[in-house]
Amino acid sequence: MAEPEPVTLDDPFTVPTSYWHRLEDGRIQCDVCPRACKLSEGQRGLCFVRGRIQDQVVLTTYGRSSGFCVDPVEKKPLNHFLPGTPVLSFGTAGCNLACRFCQNWDISKSREIDRLADQASPELIASVAANLGCSSVAFTYNDPVIFLEYAMDVADACREKGIAAVAVTAGYMNPEARRDFYSHMDAANVDLKGFTEAFYHRITSAHLQPVLDTLMHLRHETDVWFEVTTLLIPGHNDSDEEIDAETRWFAENLGPDVPLHFTAFHPDWKMRDVPPTPPETLTRARGIALSNGLRYVYTGNVHDSAGGTTTCPGCGTSVIVRDWYVIRRYALDDEGRCTSCGTALPGVFRGPAGDWGARRLPVSLSVMGG
Repeated sequence: MAEPEPVTLDDPFTVPTSYWHRLEDGRIQCDVCPRACKLSEGQRGLCFVRGRIQDQVVLTTYGRSSGFCVDPVEKKPLNHFLPGTPVLSFGTAGCNLACRFCQNWDISKSREIDRLADQASPELIASVAANLGCSSVAFTYNDPVIFLEYAMDVADACREKGIAAVAVTAGYMNPEARRDFYSHMDAANVDLKGFTEAFYHRITSAHLQPVLDTLMHLRHETDVWFEVTTLLIPGHNDSDEEIDAETRWFAENLGPDVPLHFTAFHPDWKMRDVPPTPPETLTRARGIALSNGLRYVYTGNVHDSAGGTTTCPGCGTSVIVRDWYVIRRYALDDEGRCTSCGTALPGVFRGPAGDWGARRLPVSLSVMGG
């Protein structure tokens, strides 16, 4: 593989960062995530977009994106956050995990910064989102942890226009960066990729505990609305024992009202020899979670009416019935209360549900920005 072009601080997309410290041996350690990459001059971290230039750690993709698209917010997935509304989604390049099943590997494993198509300031992104009628902007496709300076500035620009910021993330962060990052976010979906250290080490080249720490931080130290997704991979993290352990921990530490999504695996990247997840596996996992006291458990990447329905815990009414990303029935008032019994559902509900549906709208910011 060819070496990337050298980057300097004169590059308009390269900015200094503050999450690092010097080591006694002369190297500099990046402190964004538990990988703790120790860098010599000119060296990049595993994420590829953070590196040491002119004796400091910099971000090399500030203002550059792999592309923009308007999606339904349910695709993130977020089922209890502004249902039915459109979200402007984008990412950059690189990632701080090395998931063998990555379905965005062409972006997350990219080593070609020049592949990043759109160039956009935080202010432009906020303006485009507003002009398109989006209720939120989502940092997705790759993990925003690695471009948190850019993501936080975009979030602030969006907030000034009344647009929410959504992080779609694996939650693999160190405490200081975690605290700062989520102070700018309104919602998140966190990938809890499995529930054993062995799985995390073997399949993602990471560790479980920092992700659990992120979930605990979100639940107990922030007002960020968050939901959790576990992709069930046949033979790797789909046993009854592991699902039971995960959902018991979930109930005890996060409570019964944080939504949990079990989604189906499709062969990709370095796990093409593993079969797709059978729909009955998702149904089985959902049943285990419900039996352990979770109230809002969903299935994804499959057509499953029961697994896409939100039920009122007060009276048992189906208050949101979804067909993939399309809302077929909505029985909540403007503040998220059941219209049958008045029980307030957990989440962020503002007015009636949106009608964006399942549409996917690619967006060129260079065109939108004039």
